[in-house]
Amino acid sequence: MNEAELQAWVDDRLPPDRQAAVDRYLADHPAEAGRLQAYREQNAALHALFDDVLDADVPQALHPAPPGRPGPANSPARAMPAWRRMAAMLALAAGAGVIGGAAGWTLRGAGMDGSSGLATGSPVQPLASLPREAAIAHAVYTPEVKHPVEVGADQQQHLVAWLSKRLGKQLRPPQLAQQGYELVGGRLLPGGTGPVAQFMYADAGGQRLTLYVSSGQQQNRDTGFRFAQEGNVGVFYWIDGSFGYALSAAVGKKELSQVANAVYEQLQPN
Repeated sequence: MNEAELQAWVDDRLPPDRQAAVDRYLADHPAEAGRLQAYREQNAALHALFDDVLDADVPQALHPAPPGRPGPANSPARAMPAWRRMAAMLALAAGAGVIGGAAGWTLRGAGMDGSSGLATGSPVQPLASLPREAAIAHAVYTPEVKHPVEVGADQQQHLVAWLSKRLGKQLRPPQLAQQGYELVGGRLLPGGTGPVAQFMYADAGGQRLTLYVSSGQQQNRDTGFRFAQEGNVGVFYWIDGSFGYALSAAVGKKELSQVANAVYEQLQPN
């Protein structure tokens, strides 16, 4: 069974006879079945996060000027051949879809006290990027079976020292055993304002949650808890000095708020 056919199975692109053949193959190869199922779950999570963007209007600034109404004489767009202008617009539109801001990404959030967060259709503010980036990282890595983290909890001392050095801050991954979660491990990620540490936890049933620690948040003041819902991923997030924290999981808001409180209390200076 080749990889191309297996990936076509993940995307439901096989004809019925080949679909049945792959099903039989996976029944005899549980490790491969787990790997491909993780890909399917990852696809579903990404669709939940991004499908709404597909229906968003293209920003007016990306539309070509009507015939006979060129832009300013010194406009770079006028200097480019038509095919290059079209390629540039497509690239910008694709970028807007991935990033979400220019394509009208909306964040529906509320504080723990019930106060409203960003209104639907409002421009995405710098703080709004924190829960979005955390939700994306959560959706990408939590379905992984073999490689959910770069460094496992069995090397916690090394993990903490490495991530602390990269972020320039002594990190302390919270202990969440009382909430039913154990540390799986962590990884280093790129962020919009600097390096990011992601710690992953799991409960006895395999439910995973992630703590996203983002550096370089100097432009924001300290905040209290805020909540955002991105697809099926809930995110509690806050800013503390130059660091942003976001706890993400596909669980109910009440359960996630209890864990978020435990995380917040442990991260505060003694």
